[in-house]
Amino acid sequence: MMLRLIAALMLLSLPARADLFIYGGGDQILTIYSSLDNHLAAPLIAGFQARNPDVTVRYEELLTGALNDRIVAETDAGRDTADFAFSSAMDLQVKLANDGYAQPAVTPDSPGWPRWANWRDTAYALTFEPAVLVYHRPAFRDRPPPSSRFELVDWLAHGGVGVRGRVGTYDIERSAVGYLFLARDQEHFPDIWSVIGAMGRADVQQFPTSQQILERVNDGRLLIGYNILGSYAADWARDYPDVGMVLPRDFTVVVSRVGLVPRAATRPDLGARFLGFFMSRAGQTILAEKLRLPAVSLEVAGENSARAMQAALGAQLRPVPVTPGLLVYLDQAKRARLIDRWRQATGRD
Repeated sequence: MMLRLIAALMLLSLPARADLFIYGGGDQILTIYSSLDNHLAAPLIAGFQARNPDVTVRYEELLTGALNDRIVAETDAGRDTADFAFSSAMDLQVKLANDGYAQPAVTPDSPGWPRWANWRDTAYALTFEPAVLVYHRPAFRDRPPPSSRFELVDWLAHGGVGVRGRVGTYDIERSAVGYLFLARDQEHFPDIWSVIGAMGRADVQQFPTSQQILERVNDGRLLIGYNILGSYAADWARDYPDVGMVLPRDFTVVVSRVGLVPRAATRPDLGARFLGFFMSRAGQTILAEKLRLPAVSLEVAGENSARAMQAALGAQLRPVPVTPGLLVYLDQAKRARLIDRWRQATGRD
């Protein structure tokens, strides 16, 4: 009786349902939990269903934290959960895998997948998204924009009053990707705090989203945006001629969206089948060309791919590996110390 009561209470505490979208009318049902906007995911789902017309896709769009909590709560309550989970929160996805909430899924492309992008055939990096500098093109007609952190510091130091308040970046207290980019910067470049200090002296503006930064770069309220997620920046640079983009030539941090098949999946076979399509040349091509998210697969050679970036930039690229090392970014004491130093360096303390 007590066990049934506990189970009932756990079910009542499950996170609320997400926005739900149904694709197809097949007799098999594949459930996906994802942080990717539904309209962006639609071409990938269409490509999968062209090969699997008997599969209906239930696509549930959630925020990254809610996605993680949902899988944990449903699994712990003894319920079925998603068959495939796809999230931009690398650390939370790896934590699910590390804590036993995911199961191995081997696809035809698993053996050739980059080692940094595959943790024990359980969590896979599926996109390749660099942190970039964005800039207001009209402001740099007479000189090239900064293309490294040293050049950014020099621009800030010699730009005079015209640069004050006109450099922007993520608010790392409200942006998970902003926090991850800064933490990786610190690991790759011990002198990163001189860069942050220079931005602080120039009254750096902080925002929780890429869109807020890119809007301001486009209209000239900001001249430079630092550490902006490259997939969004590339979209803006294509659509708005006043937005330029540079991959820093000293080093470029690369993050990924991570996919996995949950341990408590209703149809793990369908989850693994969707993962296999996602990792295939066809799926990765759709990802790069239609979703405009850079592909990891080295079989995809277009401009929007890891292969093209590696050919152009080589060792400059620093992908964040899909390993339990990511869990350090969930350590609250370490997070508090980094945020405190950020506040001091940016003059927000």
